[in-house]
Amino acid sequence: MIEPAPIQLDPAFDSVWDELQYRGSVHVSTDPEALKELLDGDPITFYCGFDPTAPSLHLGNLTQLIIMRRLQLAGHRPIALVGGSTGLIGDPKPTSERQLNERETVAEWVTYLGEQMLRFLSDEGSNAVRLVNNLDWTAPLSTVDFLREIGKHFRVGTMLKKDAVAARMDSDEGISYAEFSYQVLQGMDFLELYRAHGCVLQTGGSDQWGNLTSGTDLIRKAEGVHAHAIGAPLITDADGKKFGKSEGNAVWLDPNLTTPYAMYQFWLNQDDAIVVQLLKAFTFLPSARIEELARATAEAPFRREAQRELAIQATSFIHGVAATQRAIDASHALFGSGDLAALDEPTLAAALASLDKQATSTPDAPVLQLLQETGLVESLSDGRRAIAQGGVSVNNERIDDPAATLEGRLLHGRFAVLRRGKKTLAGVDTAA
Repeated sequence: MIEPAPIQLDPAFDSVWDELQYRGSVHVSTDPEALKELLDGDPITFYCGFDPTAPSLHLGNLTQLIIMRRLQLAGHRPIALVGGSTGLIGDPKPTSERQLNERETVAEWVTYLGEQMLRFLSDEGSNAVRLVNNLDWTAPLSTVDFLREIGKHFRVGTMLKKDAVAARMDSDEGISYAEFSYQVLQGMDFLELYRAHGCVLQTGGSDQWGNLTSGTDLIRKAEGVHAHAIGAPLITDADGKKFGKSEGNAVWLDPNLTTPYAMYQFWLNQDDAIVVQLLKAFTFLPSARIEELARATAEAPFRREAQRELAIQATSFIHGVAATQRAIDASHALFGSGDLAALDEPTLAAALASLDKQATSTPDAPVLQLLQETGLVESLSDGRRAIAQGGVSVNNERIDDPAATLEGRLLHGRFAVLRRGKKTLAGVDTAA
């Protein structure tokens, strides 16, 4: 059984601020010296907000949850905010207006996201995570009170300079008053959490910097207090494209949307150019181990040692050790020497779904026909030659008879893995 690194701070760093810097978790911030002093001192209360714009969090959100966990490990008190009100509006995208979701849908997603966040943040001890919903203080507030108490502190000129707002103002579509007001709502969240819980720090993505500073500015104007914000860099792939729902390449934290097997394979397939930074951002491996893996990548990249370590550590943190071990076993069974029959049905289904070549069929379909349908062979005669040469197997059992069918060979009564040679595979599902 795999043994992931313990979830703890790196003993090589005397300061959690220094560790955040090493991990590449700080792209922009308010006063760095003051922040370091704040985080190295007595426990503070901090927060990060997550809008329910989908039924699950994704990897972009996970970067923030891991930052929160590191701060929590340093003794600080996290508040995880689900945007029951801001999720009804949506923060401005640089390109176009967001489609508003139904209130019932948003409320359902609020529950899902709250449950997910509690998987990654400790709910024990004196600094246990506190889960809040900004709809609780936004819904009772009248429009007049909102404008008098909050809106009076905001200057339209400053609001127009925010990156996302400025981009939309220059577009043909423009921006609605609803999305334009999003930064006011988020600023009010920070003020509310400061007043109710003494919260003095907000974390978020660097693309949210305008919204983050709307809160620090509001607290300064309304309370005369200097609060802080940290903007983490956006996590991107080797081509510079960020991982996220808006980019169409989201990797979800819900195992029903992105299976543990798919998650494991996602990390395993990362490019050498970014794997070390992903190890820093998404694992709790100590810096000494990460530097070892960096050297291994430079000296023997073909071994992909860093990618395997990343896949084990990140998938275990997201889905647990048992699910990760099942994903590893499935990978070995497909591409190595593992036992396909030992895989449970969900894991096997996820593994087959990841294959480039797939087919649906009946339980008594001829193997020769499926070889051609899946593209493992170009023709039936090509398939017969492959079988005669001993190069075809079904569920890791060699096929000798060109008239063989799937009957009696299916796993879980429905699945078959066709193999030609050692590494050319196709999945067949007879119940699809």
